[in-house]
Amino acid sequence: MSEEEEPGWEVEPDDEWGVAVIATVGRQLRLRREAVALRAADFARAVGYSEDMVYKVESGKRIPRPEYLDKADKVLDAGGLLAAMKEDVEKVRYPKKVRALAEVEAKAVELGVYVCSSIHGLLQTPEHARALLQSWQPAYAPKDLERRVAARMARQSIFERTPAPSLSFVLEEATLRRKVGGTMVRQQQFERLLEIGRLSNVTLQVMPLDSPPHPGMSGRIELLKFEDGTAVGRSDGAFNGRTVSNLRELRVLELRYGTIRAQALPPGESLALIEHLLGET
Repeated sequence: MSEEEEPGWEVEPDDEWGVAVIATVGRQLRLRREAVALRAADFARAVGYSEDMVYKVESGKRIPRPEYLDKADKVLDAGGLLAAMKEDVEKVRYPKKVRALAEVEAKAVELGVYVCSSIHGLLQTPEHARALLQSWQPAYAPKDLERRVAARMARQSIFERTPAPSLSFVLEEATLRRKVGGTMVRQQQFERLLEIGRLSNVTLQVMPLDSPPHPGMSGRIELLKFEDGTAVGRSDGAFNGRTVSNLRELRVLELRYGTIRAQALPPGESLALIEHLLGET
């Protein structure tokens, strides 16, 4: 499969902002090409793409790759203006729901998450994420699958932020023991958990199999706090699963999450358990 044929480079039809961004970028590319009297075929040869791809990009039907914009900027002598569009263009590649989630996570100074049925997306390797998504029904088309894997990986830039946010995760031991992917996929996932769990700003805990019932039995809990003192939270088992921000409802979620953390293994024992599971693979 050539780079031009790879899935995941079409904008979602119901993504209004994404459609507008790609249409604007395509129009700018066409106007600049025509301004220097360069035919589409000649431009295509200069940037190393097919003429058909040039027309798709200019008509807003295809998301241009970052290297496409870099080459176009040089060929059309745009002085960096076309290359500067890469940030917005790259965001458009990801589903809008995931984009919105990533934007909220990027603003958080504290994040706490309990998940009961899977390893949280921020902790997944690409191979683990792909194996999970491949199990969903109805099945994703290849282009949608790769788009979602890429979007999930892009969210993990939260670990590279400066100053680093305070991150807390509680995972179920049963989830870690589930055989997602082959042996290599599981080994890589355990190694990734150990790597993240050793970061100074991350607390990673495991809820053991023999733990008594706890407030997270009805589903995930997420809490995000921001620099201005505001916060948002969500729980599958509270307030109909909707996002909440008022103090009373947030206090309920904080109490439940605090209880879950208290019942889970301490961070050191949690990492030791993951190391043991890694040795078993």
